[in-house]
Amino acid sequence: MNIFVVNCGSSSIKYQLFKWPSESPICSGLVERIGLEISAITHKVYINGEEKVIKRTLELPDHEAGMQEVGHLLTEPEIGVIQDPSEIEAVGHRIVHGGESFSTTTIVTPEVKEEIKKLAALAPLHNPAHYVGITVAQKIFTSATQIVVFDTAFHQTMPAKAYRYAIPGKFYTDHGVRVYGFHGTSHKYVTAQALSYLKKPDAKIITIHLGNGCSMAAVNAGQCIDTSMGLGPLDGLIMGTRCGNIDASVVFYLVSQLGYDIEQVDALFNKRSGMLGLTGYSDMRDILKAIEEGDENARLAYDMYAYRIKKYIGAYASALNGLDAIVFTAGVGENDKNLREVVCSNMDFLGIEIDKDKNRERSGELREVNTPGSRVKVMVIPTNEELEIAKECFELLESK
Repeated sequence: MNIFVVNCGSSSIKYQLFKWPSESPICSGLVERIGLEISAITHKVYINGEEKVIKRTLELPDHEAGMQEVGHLLTEPEIGVIQDPSEIEAVGHRIVHGGESFSTTTIVTPEVKEEIKKLAALAPLHNPAHYVGITVAQKIFTSATQIVVFDTAFHQTMPAKAYRYAIPGKFYTDHGVRVYGFHGTSHKYVTAQALSYLKKPDAKIITIHLGNGCSMAAVNAGQCIDTSMGLGPLDGLIMGTRCGNIDASVVFYLVSQLGYDIEQVDALFNKRSGMLGLTGYSDMRDILKAIEEGDENARLAYDMYAYRIKKYIGAYASALNGLDAIVFTAGVGENDKNLREVVCSNMDFLGIEIDKDKNRERSGELREVNTPGSRVKVMVIPTNEELEIAKECFELLESK
């Protein structure tokens, strides 16, 4: 079965094509700068274990033009991996926000599309682009079943005591203001990998997704019971450009005393804060370089970043009433050995002891980096959201 996984942003399209049941994509790519004067496509084809990269610049006025170009690349005689778009049997769409309407992977119907459109108020930067992606894919891959996989779905098992805010109930009942959580596809994927590795289906696990966006989840026997992001993806951990947890009084102060309007506060917290606001850099590699050069602001920001993660580990271990494993994943979680060491230091009271030598070994595979005597497993598991989406699409179609 050919399953095409697509993630549409406001000016981009990321994609992978799987020939299921193979879990390795046969091609992948990124369309960037859609709607700008010059757009770019990077298309990768994997043949007999070798990667061939095709790069093109051209004018793409909208997502439909971008997806049409992807369709041409998929079917080009010399580099194509299929002969016709009709060979795509399923298109899996990553949707950031499913609200309370969607807790499982779902086949697209007119009603489903309309509900995704309505949920744009909860994810104004993401859901409108996803809606466009579905519409465009329906035009190009006319034979495919369109399927949506929601980032919020994995967190829908949280109890009310975890997802409600302490504000008047009408804001929840009338407007859906509650904790939803994000990165659910990633948290779900690494949770399944950890449970399989541990051979303990009732394991208590904390998953730690650290990229430009960061979130954590407390998972009991495969079910999420709490997560760090909230109504939107701003809350919780310190991130690349987002501030994470912050006293709401700061908003009042910025508006009443410093003359900010609400749009300026939004831009400040989402785009100019986090590690960028603290150091001038949003990429952890640049921050580590600054630390090596003696930058004290960078050192402080790094310590703050790790400290916030440690606090959530403590809170979630309490919520879980025990802990079998913590899992680091995503770009920073998988690659920053120093951060894992800082987070896990002085945590032996909780049964977390990291093996510094194991932790410093480079690997793209699932692995333990804890000491033999550590009561809690410290694991590094590479995430694969696209593979999880393809898997969920296949399982949904097989169940029909």
